[in-house]
Amino acid sequence: MGSIRSQYVKKIAVDLVNSRPDIFTDNFHENKKIVQGVIEGASKRDLNLISGYTTRYVIKKRNRAAKEAEFTGQTVE
Repeated sequence: MGSIRSQYVKKIAVDLVNSRPDIFTDNFHENKKIVQGVIEGASKRDLNLISGYTTRYVIKKRNRAAKEAEFTGQTVE
């Protein structure tokens, strides 16, 4: 069974990654520091949930791009 995340966690994480795609990585702890700097007034639990989903989303986005490139025969940076 996978983790079920709230819509607000997903929306915030996707908005952050899409607005600043170059600063987020697949490392949870680095993403946590970035999210702490961007979002003020959130609880520790919310920061962890958002950081975790940003990490998961970045990995999923990279894998999706690699599969598309493999299918079309292009190279991925």
